[in-house]
Formats: sequence, C-alpha cells, structure tokens
Amino acid sequence: MSDTRPDLLALDAPGAAALVKGLGQPAFRGKQVRKWLYDKGARSVDEMTDLPKALRAKLSDGATIGTLSQVVEQQSQDGTQKRLYKLPDGHLIESVLMPYRDGRRTACISSQAGCAMGCVFCATGQMGFQRHLTEAEIFEQAWRFSAELKQVGERLSNVVMMGMGEPFHNYDAAVGAVRRMMSDLGIGARHITISTVGLVPAIDRFADEGLQVGLAISLHAATDSQRKALLPVGKRWDVETLIDSCRRYVAKTNRRVTFEWALIAGANDSAEEAHRLGHLLKGLLCHVNLIPLNPTARYDGQPTAEADAATFVEVLAGYGVPATVRVRRGIDIDAGCGQLRDRVTAD
Repeated sequence: MSDTRPDLLALDAPGAAALVKGLGQPAFRGKQVRKWLYDKGARSVDEMTDLPKALRAKLSDGATIGTLSQVVEQQSQDGTQKRLYKLPDGHLIESVLMPYRDGRRTACISSQAGCAMGCVFCATGQMGFQRHLTEAEIFEQAWRFSAELKQVGERLSNVVMMGMGEPFHNYDAAVGAVRRMMSDLGIGARHITISTVGLVPAIDRFADEGLQVGLAISLHAATDSQRKALLPVGKRWDVETLIDSCRRYVAKTNRRVTFEWALIAGANDSAEEAHRLGHLLKGLLCHVNLIPLNPTARYDGQPTAEADAATFVEVLAGYGVPATVRVRRGIDIDAGCGQLRDRVTAD
C-alpha cells in the first residue's frame, strides 16, 4: 500500500506554510521546518528542536522526509560512495558521492529509473526504460548527500546529472530539480552539470532557460555511422545537426560545452578518430572529457590504454580543442551508472 502522507521535501515555502497551518500552527513554523531541512541538514523531525513538541509529533506521524528507501551502499577505496535506492513503486535507482582531495564533494544523481536511449555500452541503457523520476525524487538524491555532509561540517559542492536516465527526456522535472538545488541547497549554477545524449530540441530549449548550468553532451563518435552503432539517438539527429545545436547554445549562453567521450579500445580511441573529432570541434568553445570505458556485462568493449589516451589528447590539442582524461573513480565497486542495480537484481 502506497504512503499517501505529504513529503516535506516536495513542498515549496507556501506548501510548508499551508501544511503547518493545517496542523493548527502559525505559518512561520513552515519556514523553521525548511531551515532545518536545508540549512541544517536535519534528517528527522525529532532533530527540529525549536518546533513545539506537539507539532513534531504530528509531523512525524503525518508527513515524510523524502520517499527514497536505501537498499544498499558501497564504499570504494578512493572514498566514492554508491547507493542503491528503492522508489515507492519498487523501481531502483543509483546515486554516487565522489570526494576529491581539493575538498570538492560531487554527487552524481539519476533522473529516470532505467533509460530509453539504449546506448550499447551503458548498463542503464541496457536495462530499458521504466519511468521518469519526479522533481522531488531527483532533488532528494542531492539533498541526502547535502544533509549528511552538513552534519560533519562539510558541504555538497557539485552535482552532475549523469546517473541513470536521460535528463532531457524528463526535461521539466530535471530542470526543476536543478533550480531547487540552487535555491534550497545553495549550490551555484556553475557547479551543476546536466548530461544528455543529444536531444537537439531540448538543447535549444535549455539555451533559453537563462541558467549558467553546465551542459555535457555524450558524443563518443565523430561520424554518423559509428555514433548510430553506439547511440541509437544518432539515427534521429545526425552529428552535424547536434554540433549545430551546440554552437547555438554557446552563442546564446556564452557557456562552454563539455563533450563526453568513452574511450573504447580499438573502437574510437585511434589517432585517426582524434583527428576527425578535432576537425568537428575546431573553433567551438568546448572541452572534451575522455572517459576510459567502464566495462559492463552485456558489452564486450574494454577501456583504452593510457598511451592511446595520451595520444588522443595530444592530437586534439593540435586543433585547439582542450581535452582531459577523467580519473576513473569507484571502479572496485562498479560505480558506472546501472551496474550496482544490475548486480543486486541478479543476486
């Protein structure tokens, strides 16, 4: 039986005020509740010690703080934390927290249960689409990490929407959650990134949002034939159309686009491929994020060798296209999106 109680994390300021007024309390108590949730990182109503005891009891019984139920957590040797959550309807999603030596604490969160895009090397794409997450479900993933970090004197500094799902397939909820991360968690727009496989109309729409949020494009191939083989979305929008939309985005926002490129040994990691990519991106305000492939059970590709990755970076530099090789994190706990869910459901 589903829980019909209101979720405090799903309420805006007027909604919180209305809830406490309905419980016989003045509206300002709603502000206190929100301050505990977002400024102090309270994870239970009992922690909200300046609320009247009677109100705390009513909220504990009559409302929830979030709807996600943690199934399992893994921690990597490099400090990466990966969590599997169950949604109220039983579907599973993943979230990851990555700590860095410079003090950054970055959450990678999901926007859908499963994914409809079908990218062949992605564990989430291999499982198919189940449903969109609500704005509150997306936001809650970031809030959970933020609340826990606050309680140990740290803060969530960055969020990347690169977990399970295609954010622009769930556009309104994803962008709404981003706005809440900015307003309620205090995370600057430039410290939030949305990743897409390249839904061109959504990229154009996003350019008009007026947000300084980062945009990352999963490119992975510089020719139509190769991209269609890796990303079925390439059958709908060819590479030229996608890059044109990125140029429009840069012209409107003056923001750099990041291109994600999974380096797959023997498939898209050659110097020749780097030259093709350099020609494609030359003159565009962009950065290429080279990601050694995270192997999955249903795709037999392997990550490229370090020497080949270094050559790829060098070739791109010759075209004035900056590129870096992402440090692989959480490999010992299968930190690629969808991998923990796959393993747990298999078990």
